[in-house]
Amino acid sequence: MAGKYDAGLGKVQANHMPLTPNAFVRYAATAYPDDDAIVQDDRTQSWADTFQRCLKIGAALKDAGVTKDSTVSILCRNTFESVELTYAIPFSGGVINALNTRLDGAGIAFILDHGECEILFVDVALADLAEAALSLCEVKPRIILIPDPQFEGEVSLQGEDYETFIAPATPLHQDDIYPDDEWDAIALNYTSGTTGDPKGVVFHHRGVYLVSFGQAHEWSLPRHPRYLWALPIFHANGWCFPWILASKAGTNVCLRAPVASDIVDALIKEDITHLCGAPIVLNMAVTELENRGTKLPRTVHLMTAGSAPPAIVLKRAEAVGFDVLHVYGLTELSGPVTSCAWRQEWDDLSDADRAIKRARQGINYAVMEEMSVRDAETLEETPFDGETVGEVMFRGNTVMKGYLKNPATTEASFKGGRFWSGDLAVRHPDGHIEIRDRSKDIIISGGENISSIEVEAIIYEHPAVAEAAIVGGKHEKWEETPVACVELKPGASLNEAELIAFCRERLAHYKCPTKAIFMDLPKTATGKIKKFDLRKMVNP
Repeated sequence: MAGKYDAGLGKVQANHMPLTPNAFVRYAATAYPDDDAIVQDDRTQSWADTFQRCLKIGAALKDAGVTKDSTVSILCRNTFESVELTYAIPFSGGVINALNTRLDGAGIAFILDHGECEILFVDVALADLAEAALSLCEVKPRIILIPDPQFEGEVSLQGEDYETFIAPATPLHQDDIYPDDEWDAIALNYTSGTTGDPKGVVFHHRGVYLVSFGQAHEWSLPRHPRYLWALPIFHANGWCFPWILASKAGTNVCLRAPVASDIVDALIKEDITHLCGAPIVLNMAVTELENRGTKLPRTVHLMTAGSAPPAIVLKRAEAVGFDVLHVYGLTELSGPVTSCAWRQEWDDLSDADRAIKRARQGINYAVMEEMSVRDAETLEETPFDGETVGEVMFRGNTVMKGYLKNPATTEASFKGGRFWSGDLAVRHPDGHIEIRDRSKDIIISGGENISSIEVEAIIYEHPAVAEAAIVGGKHEKWEETPVACVELKPGASLNEAELIAFCRERLAHYKCPTKAIFMDLPKTATGKIKKFDLRKMVNP
């Protein structure tokens, strides 16, 4: 029997609509129609025009047969059209699948087949890559070619012109951009696949809507930010920033590739206020400014995720004008969901101690219902002592629907009613978590656990080091010991004996590398160092 607060008070269209980030684009176009939505080179498009364009593209996709189960893929750099399509594809009810532009043909072919791609938008500058992938595919998607005025090569890939595809469509009505159910899929993103075939992570409208608010809230994002696209949009839909910017009527400033000189030039020329990127992007921009002997003309807020930036990098970033927010998340969580919850009393700490606080992964966003560090055997929470290591787990409304066509892995990831991140961490007395390693990256040497992150942080302190990764190498006596894989700064010199001695002055000796390899470090498309490849190299 219904209670008094339910009797005659049910869900109706007037008081209950599915949550979707599509609504943010409509909001920006209504509230700030003439403000810049997308900028690239000399091309600018307002929010009103962007919304109308997306209604037309959404209609063109529906006319092409797209439904809520249709996968619409994009092979495109961070261009004007990649932002536009991120908004428009969900308008049609289709599922956006932004492809990693740094994969080879076989990697892209796997994703196209696994996701059952129906329509593929291709940046003409990447047409050769698309052609290589399509030659290996079972699916035969409809090809739409996106022009690029800066591309001067030949295009042999056959497909329809972008504008020609859009032109005949009658725009959708603005009330038709809502999904039937907020649980409907909005995006399909693939993990980086460093340990085998990538997994297809299915995002839902509700999760993207909520994480967009969470990101804006945690970063105290003002109205009308000018955001530089240094982060690949194919990486978890750019951490949902296309939709976040729509919710704040911000400006998407597009950058085709994250080249250090181009990033710094754009920060200055375009009066950028915010950008995101992996620690490698932060390090690149800081080094470029240092090499120029200059600082940013205004404070630029930079959100970075992935492995914690070494304290020395954060200190250098502050010195050239970046205000860095370190966040943590995974593709499976719709992007970042934790950040350092700064406390006023920490303002009085030394530069080094402040950097250490900022480098921690911190506290869960308000929109993430629970983050915990738990014993993997008992599922009991670990004590807040800064020492006891457990696995980071989540539950909440921004967690993925699951892995596409992979029920066994989905079930294992949700064991015990929580999402298992695979990251190992401690929780400090102030409640902040600190990642100590990926579960697969912990090095066990003579029965002692060694955190690769701890050793890497020390190596980063050496002035000759640009980037470093620690992996476990086989050892006759200790079973495995740390091996340092190091990329040096241009013109710098450092040998193995010098690096090991440097570490032994700063770490317990059993934690120190027993070998050092100097090289250009292999990276994923999102800037993460490919430790899987390094392990294979170190342990052939």
